[in-house]
Amino acid sequence: MGTGISAFLHFPVRLLRSALSVGSLLCLLLGLSFVQPAFAVCQFVANAPLLPPGPGEMRVWKVALQTDEVQIRYIGHSTFELETAKGVRIATDYNDSVRPFLPPTVATMNGAHSTHYSVTPDPSIEHLLFGWNPEGGPIDHDITVDDVRIRNIQTNIRGWDGETRRLGNSIFIFEVADLCIAHLGHLHHRLVDEDLKRLGQIDIVFAAIDNSSTLRLDSLMDVLDSIGPAMVIPMHFHFAGALPSFIERVKEAGYDIVQASSPKLVVSRSSLPTKKTAYIMRPGGA
Repeated sequence: MGTGISAFLHFPVRLLRSALSVGSLLCLLLGLSFVQPAFAVCQFVANAPLLPPGPGEMRVWKVALQTDEVQIRYIGHSTFELETAKGVRIATDYNDSVRPFLPPTVATMNGAHSTHYSVTPDPSIEHLLFGWNPEGGPIDHDITVDDVRIRNIQTNIRGWDGETRRLGNSIFIFEVADLCIAHLGHLHHRLVDEDLKRLGQIDIVFAAIDNSSTLRLDSLMDVLDSIGPAMVIPMHFHFAGALPSFIERVKEAGYDIVQASSPKLVVSRSSLPTKKTAYIMRPGGA
């Protein structure tokens, strides 16, 4: 017998007789037998990242968030995982090299090169959103998944040959928990007034700071000034010297610098910094 039933049987019998009928005693015993395995279920959930799911079993790993909160985890390169209060998980620039541990509900991708898109996406992903149209021309997304709205604004991109590829990149905007979060993707040019109007008020920006294959720092700072977010989270800083150069530049521009000790952040509108801030997260959680 489980420990709960053993403890139950050590109660004085006369007290049980006076308090319980035979029927209620049976119900209590059955209830204890159902309650006991809950500890095992909690342990499986706690260990979910380390244990493979069984046949037909879905692994569940949810973050306890309030309705006004969203969790951001920096996976690496230009991939972030956003998780909402209702358990929607979004992976940005989802690719075949750097992925979140669990398959996302929504994956956004950009077409710059293979570290920004996947040719073998996990088949369990419910919404796979391309930032470019594989058949050419524009592609527009505007979907709502439970408690998050996701939309895109296309921009142009340079190919490896230096030629412009029209509409090869998308800025993806995530409206969740009364926040607007923008992932600039593999941005290669400054934004025009029409782009800024479509963006609207953005609270948090994920910005590529490589100072090489996307925007040079001068142009990036112009883009950030035109958007005006409360928080900039840098990404795509795999080139030597890219991150120190960015930090120096944003300090000159009056940003506060936060060197985060964790690759994840739970944020709400009330917790946004009152002064523009560069929040630097190291990759983790893949």
